[in-house]
Amino acid sequence: MIKNNNTFDVVTHTFEPIYDKNSRILILGTMPSVKSREANFYYMNPQNIFWRILSNILKTPYPQTIDGKKEMLINNRIAVWDVLKSCEIEGSLDSTIKKAVPNDFSNIFSTSDITAIFTTGTKATSLFKSHCRTATGMESIYLPSTSPANKKYYSYDKILEEWKKILGGAINEC
Repeated sequence: MIKNNNTFDVVTHTFEPIYDKNSRILILGTMPSVKSREANFYYMNPQNIFWRILSNILKTPYPQTIDGKKEMLINNRIAVWDVLKSCEIEGSLDSTIKKAVPNDFSNIFSTSDITAIFTTGTKATSLFKSHCRTATGMESIYLPSTSPANKKYYSYDKILEEWKKILGGAINEC
């Protein structure tokens, strides 16, 4: 991470996507938050409800460890990554993203059978559409962000209801 003259950091995504050959849906955030970058794993801000929402929808116990989170994803045929490989960003605020560089999704698509892509939040959705739609050949399906910054717009119950869309993504079919 490099500081420039503003309060923006130049951030490069440093951890790998979570997926395997059986992954059917891909959930994409924008760029890991400060807390996630510190922990080197996805959705690690304790106030982010991503893992709580997923465990509720999937009717699985809340995963307490990174290995447990990976296991929940893989067992339910869910891949997780982010739209961006790098960008300039102020803290964790998606609204401040500049100079966006997208990730290369070719490995995920060549080794798994992704049938649906879900983007979390309006920024991830717009960045996917402008930078990744052509390369992947797929449209993304919008999901409301699970970030604590989104609480003023959506309640937990509203986000949970919207996230049930992923159940139609063939995640549990064998």
